[in-house]
Amino acid sequence: MGLGGISVWQLLIVLVIVVLIFGTKKLKNMGGDIGGAVKNFKSAMGAEEKADAEANAEDGDTSEEIDSNTNKEETKEDSKEDSKGA
Repeated sequence: MGLGGISVWQLLIVLVIVVLIFGTKKLKNMGGDIGGAVKNFKSAMGAEEKADAEANAEDGDTSEEIDSNTNKEETKEDSKEDSKGA
């Protein structure tokens, strides 16, 4: 058994048909194009993450500071609710 009930022989037959229809040169070009697109996508994502990190460093905000401020605000709100209920 192969993928989803498709046997290895069926996959090979489909591969042969695809090669006959498109030819090896066109498949090679399509593979190169897809590989280039993935490479560009990864580099763009890396550049975006780097820009976000630099922006956070310039602002002086870090995720730890934001988390601690959020926790302080939640604690203040909880204490206000407790005092109202008492």
